Amino acid sequence: MVSAPATTLEARVREALASVHDPEIPPCTIVDLGIVERVAVSGGTVEVDLLPTFAGCPALDVIREDVEAAVRLVAADVSVQVRFVHAPPWTSDRITPAGRAALARHGITPPAGGPVLIPLEALRRPSAAVLCPFCASVDTVLESAFGPTLCRSTHFCRSCRNPFEAFKPKTAAG
Repeated sequence: MVSAPATTLEARVREALASVHDPEIPPCTIVDLGIVERVAVSGGTVEVDLLPTFAGCPALDVIREDVEAAVRLVAADVSVQVRFVHAPPWTSDRITPAGRAALARHGITPPAGGPVLIPLEALRRPSAAVLCPFCASVDTVLESAFGPTLCRSTHFCRSCRNPFEAFKPKTAAG
């Protein structure tokens, strides 16, 4: 049974985590990106399990430090343990509606729900539209499957003529 102070502390920790922004996508919090997998408060310890968006993410150390600092602000007298876990695997399905809106404001489109096929040539449209975050057009093309990070790809909108990034879709096996 969880005591009332632990529940209150857990709520404060969750609120603190909602203020931690992703260092690579500053408009999005780690909560809105869906990387907070578990928060547990037990005795004198707060445990936070995070799911990296991909295994080679260069921002993991910064995220860990930011999470530890945020949790210490609300739980200064307890031990804080932040771990990166890989089960379940993170997918873009975990991004909240607020996170999707923040991504669009930042010029990044998360993949649409369901299976998405990415054609290898830029002239063929994908079977599921990738919406432009600037004008909401579906007249977009994949410019490169390789974006600035392993989890993103680069697209171009033929309507408003803006380049933008999108989270890669999860694979059929994922």
